[in-house]
Amino acid sequence: MATKKGLLQRLDEGVVIGDGGFVFALEKRGYVKAGPWTPEATIEHPEAVRQLHREFLRAGADVMQAFTFYASDDKLANRGNESSKKYTCRGINDAACRLAREVAEEGDGLVAGGLSQTPTYLSGLGKEKTQREFQNQVDVFVQNKVDFLIAEYFEHVEEMEWAIEVCLNSGLPVVASMCIGPEGDLHGISAGECGVRMAKAGAHVVGINCHFDPFVTVQGLRLMKAALDREGLKVHLIAQPLAFHTPDAGKQGFIDLPEFPFGLEPRICTRWDMHKYARECYDLGVRYIGGCCGFEPYHIRAVAEELAKERGTFPKGCEKHEPWAGGLKMHTKPWVRARAGREYWENLRPSSGRPYSAAMSKPDNWGVTAGDDILKQKTASTTEDEIKILKTKKTKA
Repeated sequence: MATKKGLLQRLDEGVVIGDGGFVFALEKRGYVKAGPWTPEATIEHPEAVRQLHREFLRAGADVMQAFTFYASDDKLANRGNESSKKYTCRGINDAACRLAREVAEEGDGLVAGGLSQTPTYLSGLGKEKTQREFQNQVDVFVQNKVDFLIAEYFEHVEEMEWAIEVCLNSGLPVVASMCIGPEGDLHGISAGECGVRMAKAGAHVVGINCHFDPFVTVQGLRLMKAALDREGLKVHLIAQPLAFHTPDAGKQGFIDLPEFPFGLEPRICTRWDMHKYARECYDLGVRYIGGCCGFEPYHIRAVAEELAKERGTFPKGCEKHEPWAGGLKMHTKPWVRARAGREYWENLRPSSGRPYSAAMSKPDNWGVTAGDDILKQKTASTTEDEIKILKTKKTKA
């Protein structure tokens, strides 16, 4: 049996397509609680996680990223598991790796273990304790023989550097992806400098995930690439943005939008937006192209379709779907048949269907970040009195 090509070899040779957003997809399906966003579903409902992996694989994804977002012990304790210890980093991550491996072996997929920012860092508890949380996760990934590690969803490049340091000790390829936009991290470090610092820390692939839409993300990646080029640093680039349009979001991205998290549907990118996104990424030199929150399998299929020539194949998910709406030629209505073509869909300007909706939103933009007392994490649920205080602060902001 031939050995699968690893991540870095695949990136050297062509395009690697990532999967989509598990926490949002599974929350909508009733398997994840909005707020904590922790992935107990790997234990409680493994069939739901397995099926979503399969859908992304069929849509064209090359990577089955284990559903381990926010699965560090400090986050799990911080959001409801402190007293019962019902779910642990080891238990959730172990189950997630098994599910991802099972589906990856149904195709030519790679398995990635992912870790993200921690309440320990946000609460200012220091490098040693923060890295201990990372190490606990990496140990599980190594024992499960994942193909590479992804440090993603980091708002501060300092914490990202600490995560990269731990990941590199595993001997596995390391992908580093921050949830920032063109303005940079929440401590004022520019997007370009974040890219440089991730590369100098030793990451093999650097880039941006989450918080912003595909096109704002590409803007941020242009700044990263320019800075990396100036420094003469040769690393691969990754893009895994939101599937929601965020042109009006502030520095912290879609979390500041008043629609987050339950009213974002009017902002969903179409599959045609994803064709454009994939092409812009490829032309920029990005070779790891996937998605984060809001990305459903059909979005990933659109990425795979756009890059089918470069990849030399269409995904299985195209068996019932002709690229650029070719199947509409068989529609009953003649005006729908007239929409069977790339030109129509590339030039479409979709309507929201909401006559009185605002074109843009006013982000909350509180401006709090690591180091602010109000952001210190705790295990107890927020009280009603504390909610009143937060509402007062929101009104003043």
